[in-house]
Amino acid sequence: MGKSAPDALAIDLGRLKADIEAVNGIGRIEGLPGINRISFSDADMAGRRWLMDRMEDAGLDARMDAVGNVFGRWPAVSGPAVMAGSHLDTVPQGGPFDGTLGVCAALEAVRTIKAAGLDPARPIEVVCTADEEGRFGGMLGSQAICGEVGPDWIARAVDDAGLLLAEAMRAQGLDPEATVAWDPSDIAVFLELHVEQGPVLERAGVPIGIVDAVSGVFNWTVKLTGEANHSGTTPMDCRRDAFRGLADFGAAIPAILERAGGRDTRLTVGKVTLEPNFPHSIAGAAVFSVIGRDVDETVMRNLAEVCRSEIGKAAERNGLVSEVAEQSWLPPTGLDADVARNLVEISRTYGMEARTMSSGAGHDVQTFARHCPAGLIFVPSAGGLSHAPGEWTHWADVECGANLLTRAMAAFATST
Repeated sequence: MGKSAPDALAIDLGRLKADIEAVNGIGRIEGLPGINRISFSDADMAGRRWLMDRMEDAGLDARMDAVGNVFGRWPAVSGPAVMAGSHLDTVPQGGPFDGTLGVCAALEAVRTIKAAGLDPARPIEVVCTADEEGRFGGMLGSQAICGEVGPDWIARAVDDAGLLLAEAMRAQGLDPEATVAWDPSDIAVFLELHVEQGPVLERAGVPIGIVDAVSGVFNWTVKLTGEANHSGTTPMDCRRDAFRGLADFGAAIPAILERAGGRDTRLTVGKVTLEPNFPHSIAGAAVFSVIGRDVDETVMRNLAEVCRSEIGKAAERNGLVSEVAEQSWLPPTGLDADVARNLVEISRTYGMEARTMSSGAGHDVQTFARHCPAGLIFVPSAGGLSHAPGEWTHWADVECGANLLTRAMAAFATST
């Protein structure tokens, strides 16, 4: 791609910043830090309605499908669409850019392309997906769009508090029995801009990352069941202490990684609940998450096998019963090489250094990439921090990434 009108497009950073700050006013809870737009909460739905209003202000046809995905379409012509976006739902006490940047930047890109008077040769679709953060397992919105999940999966899905996804959807006026899948041939390319959520770009002093592969992830809920008893009267050798089983598994993580992991492996116990959770009681049950990630599915499967073995050994040593509920399995995904090359070329045409890299975190793009050409742009995260109130990306980096997204959307939408 040579120098062209799409390469010269420049977003209005003040307008993009105002959008990001406005939507992040939704989900602030007094006494709690960060942004709290948990999927299918009232705040989440308010954010989606805010977005639809902004889409309509920009002259897009805005709509929400039956699972909560929001779309804004520029129906310039018929044919497969250039789709771009991300998500607005957050983790509890999340940061201001995770997902939000990609949605707001895609909308700003359309406004910029319109203002420049460019005539797309194909439609442009801005998307905000539902439950990307996986409250109910997986990535509901993008998987539903791509036909990977439907009413049967929704009927079985629950969050870690036992709430059925179908109930959460109905409470917000959505329809868990509807099918919302697109024909993959209706999407020419999917593009996503996201903060890196790690330290690589900042440490390297590189403003842009072009992702070539996204790590897979398995998500388990493990329960170890022993016997609750008095902590003062029960001898140590007579205990069936669920916490000790949890601690044994946690201590085994370095050996698990040595045996089954690789350079890109990540293994995390991030959430733990003890029952009865009282200082003077032995834990009768421990419920905890196990999240494994890698860019190689063979490594992931070996990792899962060894984890399951070590959970069983920890249970046996402590007289416990173990149960492993497999919440989801998202395979690693390679992104389209031609799309990545185009993104690198557009970036360099603009004078920005771009680094090709993998993503350790999951993103909507990995779902789309299994069905259509797809690309992911990273911008640096200050201090490598994400999924936390202190998450930050400098506005100069936001501008670089949003300009690259805009030029890429325009290039794909104006080419035939």
